Amino acid sequence: MSTVTVPKGRRAVVAGVGLASPGKVATNPYALIAQASLRALAESGVSMAEVDGLASTSLGTLAPIDVGEYLGLRPRWIDSTAVGGASWEVMLAHAADAIAAGHADVVLLTYGSTAKSDLRRGLRTANLNWGSRGPLQWEAPYGHTLIAKYAMAARRHMHEFGTTIEQLAEVAVSARANAADNPEAAYRDPITVDEVLSGRMIADPFTKLHCCIRSDGGAAAVVVSEERAKDLPGTPVYVLGTGENVSHVSTSQWPDMTTGPASVSGPLAFERAGVTPEDIDVCEIYDAFTYMLLMTMEDLGFCKKGEGGPFVADGRLRLGGALPTNTDGGGLSACHPGQRGLFLVVEAVRQLRGECGPRQVPDAKLACVSGTGGWFCSSGTIILGTEAP
Repeated sequence: MSTVTVPKGRRAVVAGVGLASPGKVATNPYALIAQASLRALAESGVSMAEVDGLASTSLGTLAPIDVGEYLGLRPRWIDSTAVGGASWEVMLAHAADAIAAGHADVVLLTYGSTAKSDLRRGLRTANLNWGSRGPLQWEAPYGHTLIAKYAMAARRHMHEFGTTIEQLAEVAVSARANAADNPEAAYRDPITVDEVLSGRMIADPFTKLHCCIRSDGGAAAVVVSEERAKDLPGTPVYVLGTGENVSHVSTSQWPDMTTGPASVSGPLAFERAGVTPEDIDVCEIYDAFTYMLLMTMEDLGFCKKGEGGPFVADGRLRLGGALPTNTDGGGLSACHPGQRGLFLVVEAVRQLRGECGPRQVPDAKLACVSGTGGWFCSSGTIILGTEAP
């Protein structure tokens, strides 16, 4: 395998990460963005005045100008790629390219959402209305919801490969087991496969615990060049390889409901990093639904297509297992504030820096981060490591 040639000193390094205070009822997503950003900058040792690149989605009219104005930034490089939950992995890849090219020296990735609070206040946008413009107009009249699309895809995998509902339930059980050691997780009490199966049906075969939670939250990451990182106090985490891919927006145009765009983004990221799935110590994988994680693990190459059920069913994903995955509890138990992609990056960086206390994966050197957007519409995969190639 070959690695990507990057100018000397210009490889991208994550120098700091931060989260907004979890568990608080928030009314202003900009405040969550500011809190997470200030914490990430403080951890990195970089000042707000040094930030010349900004990646964020819009909370108002103009993405990401509104966020920049709130933070007092006038960046010379910007990105607001909007591909759902994979946006943050894609924007991190773009930030790494910008740093390599010298278009930016310090990039701030930041996100905030009051998804749970909005729902409590009865705001209509809190119901994740995807609209009915463009290709979606042909599906909207039939009431085909996001959850239903994932449920239908899960049923196809079960039919094609014999995947069982108990195997899917184990994904939720493993996430909750990992959340037990995360004081910031929304739900920490253990659950069993039987409890997952006996829950309220949401979209067959998904009961409530097969689906991600709803939360508020904010996250941020500061990305600099490796040359700049030498002067900073924290342990550098290198962006070793990236990949991105999009597939479809109309379910009718999805060529195969048992595979998705991670089957392209994953191999690209591994090849560019010069490593293989067997080298990975810890994974942070988007898990809006149990099936999302199972299928993504197959697509990334951690197991063969169709073998995801047995792969996740033996405790492999738990802390202490063969491949600790979603070590903070994931979107199924820790947090899911609308889009979770940046939270995956934060947890991976903390694991590689050895900062996770009782949920720390021993001697973690390489992490695979993979975000999924829409209903397997997009994917962004990042390989992070503690050492430069």
